[in-house]
Amino acid sequence: MPYPYVLLSAAVSLDGCLDDTGPERLLLSSPADFDRVDEVRASVDAILVGAGTIRADNPRLLVNSPERRAARVAAGRPAYPLKVAVSGSGDLDPEAKFWHTGGEKVVYTTDKGAERARTVGLGLGGADGSGVDVDVVPVGAGLDWRRVLEHLHDVRGVERLMVEGGGTVHTQLLQQGLADELQLVLAPLFVGDPDAPRLFGPGAYQGGRLRLVETRRIEDVVLMRYEPTAPGTGSLPSAADRRWLSLACELAGWCPPSSTAFSVGAVIVAADGTELARGHSREGDDPVVHAEEAALAKIDAGDPRLASATVYSSLEPCARRASRPVPCAGLILEAGVRRVVTAWREPDTFVAGADGSGLLAGAGVDVVVLDEYETSAKAPNRHLVG
Repeated sequence: MPYPYVLLSAAVSLDGCLDDTGPERLLLSSPADFDRVDEVRASVDAILVGAGTIRADNPRLLVNSPERRAARVAAGRPAYPLKVAVSGSGDLDPEAKFWHTGGEKVVYTTDKGAERARTVGLGLGGADGSGVDVDVVPVGAGLDWRRVLEHLHDVRGVERLMVEGGGTVHTQLLQQGLADELQLVLAPLFVGDPDAPRLFGPGAYQGGRLRLVETRRIEDVVLMRYEPTAPGTGSLPSAADRRWLSLACELAGWCPPSSTAFSVGAVIVAADGTELARGHSREGDDPVVHAEEAALAKIDAGDPRLASATVYSSLEPCARRASRPVPCAGLILEAGVRRVVTAWREPDTFVAGADGSGLLAGAGVDVVVLDEYETSAKAPNRHLVG
């Protein structure tokens, strides 16, 4: 299912702390950076925090600039983004500023947490019969981030989600491969308290290195923007899967036009997020080469990274072809690749009953279809499929 674009935003000290242990919140950002955060808030559809952040910081999470609020309204959007709280227990203070400022609010919680939230007065069914005006959404026996993101996208129409804390929320979203971007501000001070909250907790993160896309000095702090690059595992898509598949769809637009073959792009990525090769249909001097074929030809057949790599292809790998003895699905199996992510199932334009995904899945390959990219994959093929 499609998810919103998930942007994690945080500021930390030089020793990685989000705050100290004093009674007042430690201000890590500079005035200019607080204004940048306000600008980011104004650009998104929703802002999310965990229950711990509401308890510790009592934030309002508003767009503070009147000009930015006015620009949102002029564009047909509400003055404030949707405010989202996540709580497994539903133990939330109905008097917190979060509920009484800004626009619409929603709480995602467990089935039991929803009962608790309504009991304390959030949503309908409060103890006094009134309740704070907030939508309480249970997502099951446990807190399931994928269900939260699906609901935000499909029911609430959220395309861009800003996550402002706390460390547990950031950790879970990164570890589950659901964060599209990390915006990290580094403040020039040390906290030094072993009990101070830190941005990231222990656990299994993606292998390899994140991609640095921007660094910017803002007064005395530094903003760093990173994108995760490691593919997902099995049938579960990651945020990086979407970025790599988007690149494959972009490569499809590089193909020389043809009236007898599809334009397809492909990228092969190692488990640690290293790009191994890319290719596109009719690349170079070969008028019949397919995208996956072109990419695989650039990698040593004995490369041990292929066994845990992911192939991204804008169109599912072919199961049959007239131009070569081995179709692309067969080439992928011969290479030992066990995971494929694609945007578009092959229509019957040239081959009736084409089912490369079925062939691969039948051989034990995990095939993930992200059909939200189908329109992009079809774009260079409009003359063939309308």
